[in-house]
Amino acid sequence: MGHIRVRNIGKAYKRYPHKWGRLAEWAGGGNHHELKWILRDLTFDVAPGESVGIIGFNGAGKSTLLKVICGTTRPTTGHVEVGGRVAALLELGIGFHPDFTGRQNAYMAGHLRGARTEEVDAQMRAIEEFAGIGDYIDQPLRVYSSGMAVRLAFSVATAARPDILIVDEALAVGDVLFQQKCFDRIRAFCDAGTTLLFVSHSMATVYSLCDRGLLIHDGRIAIDGKPREAIDVYNALAVRARDPEPASLRIAGAENAYRSQNADRSKLASSSSPTSASDVPEERASPPAMAISGTRATDSATPDGVDALSPPVLYGQAGAYSKPGAAITSVRLLDGDRPVDALVSESTVAVVVNARFDAAFRDPHIGFQVRDARGEPVFMTHTHGMGIDVGRVLPNDEVEVRFEFRASIAPGDYSITAGIANDGMLDGQFRESLTRVQGARTFTVLRNFAGIHWAGICNLAPVCSVQRKSSGVHAA
Repeated sequence: MGHIRVRNIGKAYKRYPHKWGRLAEWAGGGNHHELKWILRDLTFDVAPGESVGIIGFNGAGKSTLLKVICGTTRPTTGHVEVGGRVAALLELGIGFHPDFTGRQNAYMAGHLRGARTEEVDAQMRAIEEFAGIGDYIDQPLRVYSSGMAVRLAFSVATAARPDILIVDEALAVGDVLFQQKCFDRIRAFCDAGTTLLFVSHSMATVYSLCDRGLLIHDGRIAIDGKPREAIDVYNALAVRARDPEPASLRIAGAENAYRSQNADRSKLASSSSPTSASDVPEERASPPAMAISGTRATDSATPDGVDALSPPVLYGQAGAYSKPGAAITSVRLLDGDRPVDALVSESTVAVVVNARFDAAFRDPHIGFQVRDARGEPVFMTHTHGMGIDVGRVLPNDEVEVRFEFRASIAPGDYSITAGIANDGMLDGQFRESLTRVQGARTFTVLRNFAGIHWAGICNLAPVCSVQRKSSGVHAA
């Protein structure tokens, strides 16, 4: 069984501000470089059989971390312990030679990962079948399409189940059917006990494959927890990065990200170029309450001594955020006028969101999400997307929005997330996000025994018709 231990890993590259700096150092002319730190003080363990999704913005250090774990890049500080056989899909097809046939490249790749010729012989039939490129297996790689090369490379890399599988955006290409085959193979490996490290910008894939989420932000670990926590904080950081006043938007659970951006400047000066002032949120008092009345989500953390029914201030589920001037005061799930915590699938219910404004906003909008037990959005919309104009609000204004719908979703446990944004744009986006409360309400959907039998995420309510043509021959 594969395990990984990462201890105080840091990785820096030399950066030469002047054209002849490297030559001057070689000639003994002193230090002419500065260090650009990509990773800083990363420490975590991955237990045998765990599936860990690693997410973060471009340039956060995700790929560098995987290269350090794989041993293709040496860390500047710290050390890594890897137990078990590793299969790394960092760049599919790397090392393939365009003048060799697919079969020859398969043998060469097998030898590079330490397999004997006899082992590749035994795997070759399965490699051909999974790749599905037919007679091209004996043609030079230069005549392959990019999709065919990816098929062969993935098939070769996963011909034998590894103890540790490391995947870095390697499945972002190829047709949808082949991607499904790849995911099925990865899931089969995980079910058999393979440890998985998976880097992806596809949040749906992280939800699907991983039981733990690691958010890397500015070279540090911002969140290490459930995938939904890491993804929610990632999305909130993306909102803050687009915000015209990023310093005013505070994010629950992102303390490590803030510490990353407010690191000691003297250390930065000696190791890398200073972070621009616009990237560093100024220290300020917490904004007004990110209010939510009623029952809290079951996995929300409420500090000791605080009434769970009172409006919290930036605590609760990771990834919630708020700015001064707008707050969610209640989120209710109603069957008619009656609050409910459980409902029958395909029944008509309403989500009612109440908001309070302490500042003037030109074009505010209110929306909600329904999320499944893993945290993956099942449905989301807002007043702007529905063509509803809330209208300008002034300080002390309160707004109630009722979203009524038929809950044609599968039986299970769900949560409701609510938010407020300002200044809608043509593509359904907003110029300014104000507040989001994660897990404002939880509820359970029960099976509708009066309806049709169906499986999946939502009931499409198909209309079925059958036509028959007689063959003219009937049994006596």
